[in-house]
Amino acid sequence: MPIKKQYLKSKPICKVTFTVPAEEAKKVVVVGDFNNWKPKGSTLKKLKNGTFKGTFELPNENTYEFRYIIDGNYTNDTEADGYAWNDYAGTENAVVTV
Repeated sequence: MPIKKQYLKSKPICKVTFTVPAEEAKKVVVVGDFNNWKPKGSTLKKLKNGTFKGTFELPNENTYEFRYIIDGNYTNDTEADGYAWNDYAGTENAVVTV
């Protein structure tokens, strides 16, 4: 599940593109610190090849915890920048650093 980062020269923003290969899935959402863990407005678009993709503008010089929700099931990105333990959920969250 690769994460692509594109830093903007004109603003202190990084465009982060989340890509999730999930051909059989009906819906994939990314939730995290950057959207207050709310799935509304964070649904990734399904492409013809079965991959889900979405781009978010995140402020630079920050670290964000996140997880994917694939058809109602939480999962981490296998290629995240790192992982952080979450006492509330009792599991690890993926981390992206921009």
